[in-house]
Amino acid sequence: MNKTLQIKEMALPLGSLEAYIQRAYDVAVLTEAEEAALTLRFYEQGDLDAARQLIVAHLRFVVRIANGYLGYGLPLSDLIQEGNIGLMKAVKRFNPHMGVRLVSFAIHWIKAEIHEFIIRNWRIVKVATTKAQRKLFFNLRNARKEIGVSFTAEEVAALAAELNVSHKDVREMEMRMYAHDMAFDAQDDDEEGSTAPAHYLEDMRFAPSLQIENSDEADHSRQNLYAALENLDERSRDIVSARWLVDKKETLEDLAARYQISAERVRQIEKSAMLKLKNHMREAVEA
Repeated sequence: MNKTLQIKEMALPLGSLEAYIQRAYDVAVLTEAEEAALTLRFYEQGDLDAARQLIVAHLRFVVRIANGYLGYGLPLSDLIQEGNIGLMKAVKRFNPHMGVRLVSFAIHWIKAEIHEFIIRNWRIVKVATTKAQRKLFFNLRNARKEIGVSFTAEEVAALAAELNVSHKDVREMEMRMYAHDMAFDAQDDDEEGSTAPAHYLEDMRFAPSLQIENSDEADHSRQNLYAALENLDERSRDIVSARWLVDKKETLEDLAARYQISAERVRQIEKSAMLKLKNHMREAVEA
């Protein structure tokens, strides 16, 4: 069986990660000539079968890259899945006239998708949100494997210089990475005196002072709303009330029939009235 036919007939198994990885490695690596022919077919003709063959032939590289991120405690199957998305994006964007092999181009896209997945899922509280923080996150983790338990001042200075960030940024990211998430609620088997936040944070929902404050705020907002309504003309006030302030709300068509105008005109009057109400209530709050 030739290599192209092998790829076409390959059905990757579902439900078993080990079987999936084995089948991915069973597909022979494309020669440079075979890859060039397939990439040209997809690039110039939009041949989806050629794109599928390219993806299947490169699944082994996704598995290899995903294995390098096992230290983050996330399932290998999820890492591979995200890497496969990156591979598909790479195949879609690859220009065979660039003079490089597809795998060299795809590595960036595969790692980018895996990095994004790790950032989204590694912690409940996100450790990195900006581009600079993400760069620090992955570089610090690699450096930590080499350096040991904690960074010395000299190591922090070296990393800061290498990554072009401040010493403070390095220390802050180190603290974020190696802090531990704490469950808000204690587990059933937790001993009495647990330090779970739910055990020592005061429940303020029913505090008398808070209830009075909320009641006063609601009354004040209601008074401002009624005052704002009084500043509208009668038709605008009626439309707003019928649309928003009664249990059985009327449609634009109902109000159009009542005022003998189009539904679009009713919508315009409603929009203008709501804007006036919003401005009036803002001014009342700022006064």
